[in-house]
Amino acid sequence: MNLPDTVPNDLPRSDDAPAPDDADKPHPLHRRLKSFVKRGGRTTEGQARAFSELGPLYLVPYKPEPLDLTAAFGGRAGPTVLEIGFGMGEATAHIATVLPETNFFCCEVHEPGVGALLKRIGEQSLSNIRICAHDAVDVLDHMLQPGTLAGVHVFFPDPWHKKRHNKRRLIQPEFVTKLAQHLRPGGYIHCATDWQPYAEQMLEVLSGEPLLRNTAEGYAPKPDYRPLTKFENRGIKLGHGVWDLVFERKA
Repeated sequence: MNLPDTVPNDLPRSDDAPAPDDADKPHPLHRRLKSFVKRGGRTTEGQARAFSELGPLYLVPYKPEPLDLTAAFGGRAGPTVLEIGFGMGEATAHIATVLPETNFFCCEVHEPGVGALLKRIGEQSLSNIRICAHDAVDVLDHMLQPGTLAGVHVFFPDPWHKKRHNKRRLIQPEFVTKLAQHLRPGGYIHCATDWQPYAEQMLEVLSGEPLLRNTAEGYAPKPDYRPLTKFENRGIKLGHGVWDLVFERKA
């Protein structure tokens, strides 16, 4: 199969990346809630091939209309977990392997990351992953119905270390309420971060959402399904901490 001259036009291009001084501008959350900040990056030949060969099977185009999840997964009925920002897809592919009965609907706007996960899907013959290369907020608002998700994964979102940039962090009350409303009773939100101040904010925000309850006394033990990434292992060897939080939707 011939390689595409370009990757899909609705994915972010490297020239969409924010200029360095964009960090001082108001967070889009205060204009319109968004789940990401675009990053640049180069798509490899293997990733481009994955777009061409596997994209038609595993990429779900964004449409502002309700999505039939069973149909999107080729008739696979089962619990659906939304993953927001999967990076290069290493953890996503691992979790999809150890939880084969669960469907994973994954949002990521980073073009090389989408290509990398498509490549992993092909290499590991995974049938329980679908990718929507679009802002997760739009997907929640227009494609996914309230009360339908079995879980949400948000692993290692950008911590925005500087205090003046904290307002750019993804885990904010408005966004957590939106996530909680999309969970079915007993569904969960699992967040993980390696930045302690962000972990503290996550705990405060999640604890303040009336639709949720904490499954632990504070931070949760790392669930078995979440693998240790190379980055995480390197940080642990350097003495860095990692914090997991798992909250459930109340009945």
